[in-house]
Amino acid sequence: MSKDLPRSAPADQQVDPAAVLAFVDAVEADPDIELHSLMVVRHGHVVAEGWWAPHTPERTRLLYSLSKSFTSTALGFALEEGRFGLDDTVVSHFPEFDEEITDPRSRSVTLRHVASMASGHNRDMREEAITRDPREPVRGFLLVPPDEEPGTVFAYSQPCTYALAAIIQRSAGMRLSEYLRPRLFDPLGIGEVGWLTWPPGREQGFSGLFARTEDVAKLGQLYLQRGRWGDTRLLGERYVEQATSRQIDTPNQDNVDWRQGYGFQFWMARHGYRGDGAFGQFCVVLPEQDAVIATTGGTEAMQAVLDNLWEHLLPGFDTGRPDEVAQQDLDKRLAGLTLPS
Repeated sequence: MSKDLPRSAPADQQVDPAAVLAFVDAVEADPDIELHSLMVVRHGHVVAEGWWAPHTPERTRLLYSLSKSFTSTALGFALEEGRFGLDDTVVSHFPEFDEEITDPRSRSVTLRHVASMASGHNRDMREEAITRDPREPVRGFLLVPPDEEPGTVFAYSQPCTYALAAIIQRSAGMRLSEYLRPRLFDPLGIGEVGWLTWPPGREQGFSGLFARTEDVAKLGQLYLQRGRWGDTRLLGERYVEQATSRQIDTPNQDNVDWRQGYGFQFWMARHGYRGDGAFGQFCVVLPEQDAVIATTGGTEAMQAVLDNLWEHLLPGFDTGRPDEVAQQDLDKRLAGLTLPS
């Protein structure tokens, strides 16, 4: 059964309601930004939340590449259970490919490399992997030799996460969502989710997860609490630290918040770290502020969303004070959000 996070007034958690309102004003004033939901969590309490009609709180939605951070969480559980090691080679988990994967670099790609998008390829390998083998993309991926030594170059490549997800599912003998249900979803009170498969029977890992905005916020809160949920440790603290710290540099990315480095399926940022997916699906974790910000959206201006977070919302932490007028304005605004017709 789903269980919601506790709710609180912003000022009770030292958040300035005017800062939340300023962020909402800013994103609505930018015609290139379309958000569908916003949830701000401080000290474990939801202090502001809103959905732009017709979007609603109970509706699950496609998280695109934010799915990767859930796959990373499955990786953490599998490592702790001793199912495999980060320095296992990918090909060792597909012995049926062993004879035909002959390139030394292909054979040396490890789980650590694919978890950090450092397979040695200098581009997204999705189309090439599918072209080589549409029925088993992991084989197609391994058949294309890396351009550089694995671990030395970053390239945001969907088959990296796909291979990781395939190994987790193969070792567990079940789909990712089934594996995560007793380990993550049930303990966090996350209800029904869906995950697209490709091919049938194997969940994508790199995309395809359908979940609610609050489910995204809960994932961020778990990482903010360094793997603990309430009095229970769910995920190892060492893995949380690895996944959410820079494993490889990302100097060639177009936008500044994508040039801060990459962990294990998490992006580093100018402030904190995040999981993100196309069109404005964000799980921003701010350890210094003890805060999580979750958004869903339909925008390509993702850097602009983060710019507005840093400019308007970030300064509102630790400046919160009772301000009935600002709180009333924020409540009214959040209750009346709607997409332009």
